[in-house]
Amino acid sequence: MDETYALATGVLTVYMVIVLAVCVISLVGMWKIFVKAGKPGWGAIIPFYNMYCLFEMSFGTGWLFLLCFVPCVNVVMTIVMWIKLAQAFGKGAAYGIGILFLPVVFLPMLGFGDAQFVGPVVK
Repeated sequence: MDETYALATGVLTVYMVIVLAVCVISLVGMWKIFVKAGKPGWGAIIPFYNMYCLFEMSFGTGWLFLLCFVPCVNVVMTIVMWIKLAQAFGKGAAYGIGILFLPVVFLPMLGFGDAQFVGPVVK
């Protein structure tokens, strides 16, 4: 019985370390994105303010983030926001979909890569 608890504790500890590493990598990538866009880096860790800044970088106005409080609309707006954020850094829509599904990979690539913030794409 004690071996089972020890094994479970070890597995959960490894899992928590991996989750923490993923969170830190994503946070550092987001911090660099904020700095590239001329926003304060610490804004990436402040709830609601980070969404306001992301929408401001993506759409030009941050107040659209309030649509994220509307059920069903929030899913669509989040997808569109990631795509428009990628376009604001000169990347394509596929890169935005990559951010949506693998943020731990694509956010640091956007933050540490050679992409420059060009501003929201208005059509």
